[in-house]
Amino acid sequence: MSTNHTPKAVMPDSIRHPAAALAQARAWIAGQARNDKPVRHTLRALALLLGYPDERLRGVLPQLADAIDAEAALPAARRTELRAFIREMERADPIELESRYVELFDRGRATSLHLFEHVHGDSRDRGPAMIDLTQTYEKAGLLLGPHELPDHLCVALEFASTQPPALAREFLGEMAHILAAIFSALRKRESRYATVLAAVLELAGHKAEAVPVADDAPLDESWAEPVVFDGCSVKGQSAAGDSQPIRIVRKTSGGQGARA
Repeated sequence: MSTNHTPKAVMPDSIRHPAAALAQARAWIAGQARNDKPVRHTLRALALLLGYPDERLRGVLPQLADAIDAEAALPAARRTELRAFIREMERADPIELESRYVELFDRGRATSLHLFEHVHGDSRDRGPAMIDLTQTYEKAGLLLGPHELPDHLCVALEFASTQPPALAREFLGEMAHILAAIFSALRKRESRYATVLAAVLELAGHKAEAVPVADDAPLDESWAEPVVFDGCSVKGQSAAGDSQPIRIVRKTSGGQGARA
């Protein structure tokens, strides 16, 4: 006798677990809302905070803190950290502030704000990558100044600020691994600039978590030219280390030399 086995209908999870499904839906809606939340002013403020702390920047520090708080694109705790960092910059001696900036960002690879330094180093791939990035900016209507390099983080943040929030987050998310490395190097040096990188990571949709970073030689040392003659090395000589006599050769009329 044959028996028909009617397959049982599978109940969707949304019906079996309505509370969990509702929580997932709310989380998705909240995520979409975060992606659409304006970030333009915060990105521009962070770009300025990562710039050279000259007199012009020091003069607008209070406005930067206000802009970050007003847009509220960052968690309250991060905004508090940034305001404390800004107050510290305001109280610092201008010459010392500028000196610390140069020492931190211009004399080491691990903390370099040039993004391609962390990816391509001094390889030939760096040039084409710079050209591609410049073209990306130009297509979006952002033209660089004569002294601006496209891979500098401040320039990247300025570009991101011109994009819709979701695209800005996606653009920054592509460089999240580089941002995490710079953040970790700054935190390892106990620099308050680490909180600025942490804010950028959060705007990219990533948590600011430290990753292992190796100590590196200062850029000044790594770019030093090798000694051409190695101090006139005596390596390979039969009596290396001994005094070497100077022999003067007198030129004869026939073109042959004779030892004096």
